[in-house]
Amino acid sequence: MADRRIGGAGGGSDPGKKKGNAGAVVAAGVAAVVLAGGGATALGGLGGAAVDSAGAGAFADNVAGDVVDSLSGRDLGTRESESRSSAKRGKSDEAWSKMGLKQLKKAAEHDIKCLAASTGKVQEFFLRTPCTSLDRLVLAVGDGHGNAAIMSVVWVGFRTSADVDAFERVERIQGSGDVKPLGSALLGLANLRFSGLHYHSRSEKNTIEIAETENATGHMSTPVLDALADISSYLPRL
Repeated sequence: MADRRIGGAGGGSDPGKKKGNAGAVVAAGVAAVVLAGGGATALGGLGGAAVDSAGAGAFADNVAGDVVDSLSGRDLGTRESESRSSAKRGKSDEAWSKMGLKQLKKAAEHDIKCLAASTGKVQEFFLRTPCTSLDRLVLAVGDGHGNAAIMSVVWVGFRTSADVDAFERVERIQGSGDVKPLGSALLGLANLRFSGLHYHSRSEKNTIEIAETENATGHMSTPVLDALADISSYLPRL
């Protein structure tokens, strides 16, 4: 099942603030890894935007004009569909190349307690229905001309598919809280707020995958950010 968040603007997650954690403590044993991206440029209409200095420093290799656009001249719908297929096969670099982008950086964390890593009504849900696993990823992609997007991907496991469906009914409502994305500071950026406006979720068996995207530096259009959320929701679990 895949869907976009329901509701108006605002109410998304905020990786820079610990909202409503009820005094919970993040479990020990978290593994965090920050990796430089590789392989795979500018999707038409994205160039020329101003780049903030902090972001430019974090993504110094995003101004080299070196991105290879593997679907040059194709429309966004075709790019999204082809990129989604690559993501399903676990070929993330190929997926970004089909969007005219390259991976810049990523960070991942595993084995976090869901209650401590959630807010609002989503956290209340975990009080009643504990999760069985949680993996989180934050990554950035860029077009080689200073424009970059940041993406949060969260995988939440439950005991049953019915628990997944019940969780999704709560989580997909705008302003209901969230599983906190990893902070953009892990990528060398100032903390960026995920608004929940560019959102996609997908469930499979006992797991739900939630993806959100935002502009990091320069500018990517709303349709492109929405497409990136869709594609990200098909990335294989870490």
